Amino acid sequence: MKLFIVLTGLFFTLVSAAPGQTVTFVSPDGLTVTADLYMTGNKKAPFIILYHQARYSRGEYLEIAPKLNTLGFNCLAVDQRSGDKVNHVPNETHARAVQKSLGTEYVDAFPDMEAALLYTKNKLDADKIIVWGSSYSSALVFVLASKYPDTADGILSFSPGNYFELEGKSVSDYAEAVDCPVFITSTRSEEESWRPVYDHLKTKNKTYYLPEDEGFHGSKALWEKNEGQEGYWKAVEEFLGEFK
Repeated sequence: MKLFIVLTGLFFTLVSAAPGQTVTFVSPDGLTVTADLYMTGNKKAPFIILYHQARYSRGEYLEIAPKLNTLGFNCLAVDQRSGDKVNHVPNETHARAVQKSLGTEYVDAFPDMEAALLYTKNKLDADKIIVWGSSYSSALVFVLASKYPDTADGILSFSPGNYFELEGKSVSDYAEAVDCPVFITSTRSEEESWRPVYDHLKTKNKTYYLPEDEGFHGSKALWEKNEGQEGYWKAVEEFLGEFK
């Protein structure tokens, strides 16, 4: 799939800047992308862009984003076109893509992720941006950071792997060009899926966390109802500490 570059002249619509309110912006192919904006009250606080896993929506971060706010980070939780519904929150971007007969495979979501990154940089005026992926999007954040090295200042990747190729390159190939701090986590049994990606990282600032038990796939490892979430949160907080 051809990767689109988002132009700085894209039209953006800000519905509200209040915590948990909805914003929309336009992907390069004209698809409107929906996201939830969670603000700390400090517009200059570091921003975390939260991308969801397969068959999910921005609802994956309903309880995660407010906790990140308390840690001092503004957040943007994005609906990518490859997804569906979670925590009673439907994926509005996916619904629009289906209506327009646009592709909704994993790699088709990349332009939406690009648009969110540049929206955060250019319209929300973020000084420091961390990209956070879950499952398939945890692989795409390495592509994103490699293509925007001056915009993506850090990566948190929950259950990544070489799930696909883009422009003839694997996720590991893209990871090799990443030079920002990187944090990877997953279930214990998923380590073999992301180890090649981790080994290809040339950045000196890389770390990972594995739970004592099996754990959970993707960002839902941080949900309160899931056993072992305290360990995941402790590792996340330690990594994020360097961005404050």
